[in-house]
Amino acid sequence: MAPHDLHRTLDALWRMESPRLIARLTRMLGDVGLAEEMAQDVLVSALERWPASGVPDNPAAWLMTAAKHRAIDRLRQHQLHARKHDELAYELDGQDMPGPDDSDRLEDDIGDDLLRLVFIACHPVLSTEARAALTLRLLGGLSTDEIARAFLQSEPTIAQRIVRAKRTLAQKQVPFEVPRRSELAERLDSVLEVVYLIFNEGYSATAGDDWMRPALCEEALRQGRVLAGLVPNEPEVHGLLALMELQASRARARTAPDGTPILLLEQDRARWDRLQIQRGLQALERSVKLGGAQLPYTLQASIAACHARAVRADQTDWPRITAFYAQLAAVMPSPVVELNRAVALSRAEGAAAALPLVDALGEEPLLREYPQLPAVRGDLLEQLGRRGEAREAFERAAALTRNARERDLMLARAAACVDA
Repeated sequence: MAPHDLHRTLDALWRMESPRLIARLTRMLGDVGLAEEMAQDVLVSALERWPASGVPDNPAAWLMTAAKHRAIDRLRQHQLHARKHDELAYELDGQDMPGPDDSDRLEDDIGDDLLRLVFIACHPVLSTEARAALTLRLLGGLSTDEIARAFLQSEPTIAQRIVRAKRTLAQKQVPFEVPRRSELAERLDSVLEVVYLIFNEGYSATAGDDWMRPALCEEALRQGRVLAGLVPNEPEVHGLLALMELQASRARARTAPDGTPILLLEQDRARWDRLQIQRGLQALERSVKLGGAQLPYTLQASIAACHARAVRADQTDWPRITAFYAQLAAVMPSPVVELNRAVALSRAEGAAAALPLVDALGEEPLLREYPQLPAVRGDLLEQLGRRGEAREAFERAAALTRNARERDLMLARAAACVDA
């Protein structure tokens, strides 16, 4: 395999497998920061060995086995007592040692180490911002740059948060375990936030050559479904699950065969997954019945449901969507919410009604490097026949985005403004 191809293969493997490696190593070592470093060491080892030996038939299993052996060596160097060695033997056999009977803990049916890692990273010893940044780093496999863009923050700020968070978890000796029921409430909001941020990165990749990263969407959905079973009476758990199910139902229609993005109003809705839509609508109904109608995830799911119920794009209830966005802005103020509300308003009342709102957001510092702002502005200007200004806005959006597919789309829209 050529070196360039090997690097691409390892990069893809790292994005897919690093969360599992880090989760297992954290369970073995009890140190999130050390686990991440050791996982990266395994990746370097693969880079050194595979050019000569070739990529293994099961590269993910190779990485996991190498990671486990490194962890065992590390633990033996520190002379852990015999019980720890027995546990590690079970780990190598793919088994789990039975834990103590603790009825005060949630049933440990989370499924694997990944969601446990989310609960660790969302521990209350960390700030809310640090919890989200660390979890995206560990579980989402996102770069510091990608996380910074997700939070509309500078890269150094996010890097410092992640370093401090890992140091704090190590100093506080936070255990790798499911929280007690009494501890769940103080972590749940952060868990939901990071699960959705992971889903969002999968749904619209911040950077790279692909419009979507389906594996992240699938992992976030899996965790959402597990959470809905663990805490069935929490409305926002069902609200988030509804939102993810409804958005994921469009996945097959979001790209052309060559990977070119297809925007929402241009998608073939016959390709939307009707079974997944039904699951999403059921989760939304469950959230509303539990009293979550005015909570953020449920409001966003209600917006997604408006799209899901419209058989054709021209049947979309834009006034209702605009109203939902107004409610969302009241409970979760955000310049991004305001930008989305402006888009809905443009569909309900016309581009001229929405453009002043978008222009006002141009003064918002958090959106200064946000590519969707000039993209929306370009769309509104194009609708108003102001093609020269629209072209400049699309070119600005193309310059800001780190996603190759999105950049190509924006440049194509800019070129269309010249050709028209």
